[in-house]
Amino acid sequence: MSFTLQALPYAPNALAPFISEETLTYHHGKHHATYVDKLNGLLTGNFNNEDLPQIIIDHPTGPIFNNAAQIWNHTFYWHCLTPDAKGPSANLEQIITQQFGSLADFKEQFTQQACTLFGSGWVWLSLDKNQKLIIESLPNAGVPISH
Repeated sequence: MSFTLQALPYAPNALAPFISEETLTYHHGKHHATYVDKLNGLLTGNFNNEDLPQIIIDHPTGPIFNNAAQIWNHTFYWHCLTPDAKGPSANLEQIITQQFGSLADFKEQFTQQACTLFGSGWVWLSLDKNQKLIIESLPNAGVPISH
C-alpha cells in the first residue's frame, strides 16, 4: 500500500487574505507531503490493506504513528477550511450552546485552548466516551481517533 498526498479541496489562493497562497502551498505541498513520503518509506508488507485510522490505532507511538496521524490531521484540517464560510448546522449549534453556553463561548474556549497549547499539537472538538462534546488539546501528532 502506498499513500498519496490528496489535492486541496479548493484553489491554493482561495483562502486569501486569511491564509496566503504561499503559506498554503508550502504547508500542503511540502510539509504535509513530507508526512506522506515518510510514512510510505516506513511501511512494509504488513500494511497491505490498512487505512490511516487503522494504522494510527495499531501503532499508538513512534514514527509510523506520527506520520500517519499527521497525514490524517492535515487532511481533516484542509477539509475544515473553506472560502465559503458558514456557521455550524442548527443542530450542532444547539448542542454547542447546551454544552458550552453559546457559540461565542465555545469559540472563546476553543481559541484559549489553541493559544495555550505548548509547542506543537492540535486542538479538537471531539466526542468523549459519553458522546458529550469536549475541547481537547493533544500534543504533536495527537488525534482523537487514537483513543
